[in-house]
Amino acid sequence: MRLATVLPENGTAPVAAVAVDSRQWVGLHAFLSFFGVNDLPPGPAVPLGSFLPMLMPRFSEFTRKISDWPEHGRLFQSRGGRTFAAKRFMPPILRPPAFRDFYGFEQHVRTVRSRHGLDMVQAWYEIPAFYFSNPNSLIGDQTSITAPAGSNELDYGLQLGLVIGSRVRNVPPEHAWKCVAGFTIINDFSARDLQRAEMAVGLGPAKGKDFATAVGPVLVTRDEFADKIEKETINLGMRARLNGRELSHGHSNSLFHSFPKMIAHASRDADLFPGDLIGSGTVDAGCIFELTPEHTGGWLKPGDVIELEIERIGILRTRITART
Repeated sequence: MRLATVLPENGTAPVAAVAVDSRQWVGLHAFLSFFGVNDLPPGPAVPLGSFLPMLMPRFSEFTRKISDWPEHGRLFQSRGGRTFAAKRFMPPILRPPAFRDFYGFEQHVRTVRSRHGLDMVQAWYEIPAFYFSNPNSLIGDQTSITAPAGSNELDYGLQLGLVIGSRVRNVPPEHAWKCVAGFTIINDFSARDLQRAEMAVGLGPAKGKDFATAVGPVLVTRDEFADKIEKETINLGMRARLNGRELSHGHSNSLFHSFPKMIAHASRDADLFPGDLIGSGTVDAGCIFELTPEHTGGWLKPGDVIELEIERIGILRTRITART
């Protein structure tokens, strides 16, 4: 099942929606009401995260109903229901309660540290380290961004994103998949020059990161990846293209710290909430800093279009524009 927060064609406000075919969407509130789900949040404008706890136990059931949508859709429309095309995709979870970005791929970490003249530390192998990023700076698909003021080293970061679907605390790794609603794409944009300066202080990243993080275009529910998950590992191909030229190609199964271990660590003595966003960290060779600007044609600049693609999720596009 593919979920999203979309601005409908001819609409003026974003709506939590479910895809019923390759082009058409139905408001999630109307969809669940049609299938007799009780105790729905009031009104169609309720954000996607509020629906996740009630969807979690029934993902497979609703995925089957979507497979039979030609039949269900006729009855839905006869009762006044309507489908719509998406004019714009917002971040699936507009404002996550929390956004934890991990540092899970060893080659990426090793390369970044070596470029800073640092060796690997044993603690990285023992702790799935993360930082809290800004949940209010998320942007959706096909959105334009500018480099933050004072930065000349704008970079992309190819990440697999995970959304929590139920409130949990102190989750052991062996139970962690059960609290996952689904997966999305994250472009962890970084202003490398600002990041380098602030992290020399020993705190951060902060202003080198919090200006924009692209997420989306959709949230694909966990049941759709059953054949891609084996124990703690999920195996999805990940690619990044700059102006049509492929720069990065990796796989999520090269994570050193698995998502279940990330969830266990994040939930230790802390509540995770429906809609919480977790980033994998940048995949190996998944940014210009690793590949070096000399081999990629430089840092991101106005006019560039960066596309991130992850198997079974889709393509997340962002255009870089000049500051005005």
